[in-house]
Amino acid sequence: MKLLKKVIIGIILLCLIIGIIVVGNGYMMYKEAIEEVPLSTLVEEIKSKQNYTEINELSKIYIDAVIAVEDHRFYKHNGIDVIAIGRAIINDIKAMRFVEGGSTITQQLSKNTYFTQEKKLTRKVAEVFMALEIEKNYDKDEILELYLNTSYFGDGYYTIKDACKGYFDKELMQMTDYEAILLAGIPNAPSVYAPTKNPDLAKQRQRQVMEKMIKYGYLTEKEAENILK
Repeated sequence: MKLLKKVIIGIILLCLIIGIIVVGNGYMMYKEAIEEVPLSTLVEEIKSKQNYTEINELSKIYIDAVIAVEDHRFYKHNGIDVIAIGRAIINDIKAMRFVEGGSTITQQLSKNTYFTQEKKLTRKVAEVFMALEIEKNYDKDEILELYLNTSYFGDGYYTIKDACKGYFDKELMQMTDYEAILLAGIPNAPSVYAPTKNPDLAKQRQRQVMEKMIKYGYLTEKEAENILK
């Protein structure tokens, strides 16, 4: 019994040590990134991009679709969604690999602008520190606007304006609800969901987005049915 207690204590201490190392390395990665390119400088660069889109240029249904599928508690958290992270950890442990990230929109903005898509704990920790920094300096609408202008839509389209023109040959205000919801689902996996490459998968993803919108009260089932007609 005493041996078992020692083993358990040893495992706990080892986990704590590893955790401290990972957090420390993640913090250093965050500090190096923000010292190399200050946040204000990065935001200016993003806003100077050709076809930068302000949030008031986007339809409500597109914004609702993005929030529903990417981070439905976006306006309630401080950049970190503890509930989503907890769920992701449980699912990752069950699968014995990274299958779910639990990232908020703010964390995804951090990843899109400062870090790589590589699934490593150190990078994830750095992303958390960066998300907290972003939330400290910008309001939610500004963060959402920046995120929507740093998302990749496949086929070489890096802004919603480019994607709308490229996929549908339309300006933003001409985009239908059907098209808006389809576009909202693409950034999760652009190479998979680009409608020019995999139209059936793009439609499947669109339905997933709609299901989330219904679940979180952005659409009724009747409204969703009408959009699909």
